[in-house]
Amino acid sequence: MRYSGARKETVMNIYLLRHGLATVALSQKVEADRKRPLTAKGRKKMRKIAEAMKAMGLAFDLILTSPCLRAKETAEIVAKGMDAPEHVELMAELSVEATPQAALDKLRAMHFLPENLLLVGHEPHLSGLISLLLAGSPRLRLTMKKGGLCKLSLGSLKHGRPATLEWLLTPKHLLLML
Repeated sequence: MRYSGARKETVMNIYLLRHGLATVALSQKVEADRKRPLTAKGRKKMRKIAEAMKAMGLAFDLILTSPCLRAKETAEIVAKGMDAPEHVELMAELSVEATPQAALDKLRAMHFLPENLLLVGHEPHLSGLISLLLAGSPRLRLTMKKGGLCKLSLGSLKHGRPATLEWLLTPKHLLLML
């Protein structure tokens, strides 16, 4: 007997990547925090993670990143490693001082939603965004490691719980792909 129920079609995949290992904050000021770069170890590890992402067959139509330096550097390393450096754009709603809801509202307001979108940002912002998409509220408890990657599939960005968690990988999981 064939199943005749409604079929869920995925419109897009959203990948969320936490920035790599960055220098230690020397000041509590927001502006100083925004300028923290990746460490040499963080850059090297992100190049390996980008290599693993490519080995997994991932490709992104668009990469949106927090304007904070460490996230921008992470996005640029991934884009270069995936041969797509022209696909990186800044999104203020992914910055450390923005809210997950602001990022979701910005995505909903976009006229074009790519099939495969990578968002590069920070904790706890990214896990809050994942929670909004999976549970419809910020109550879901999870933490992304630096360099961790999550894949969500969505039929739309409607309110409620539009996403399905496909996977959540730590950097160690990603590096096992090599």
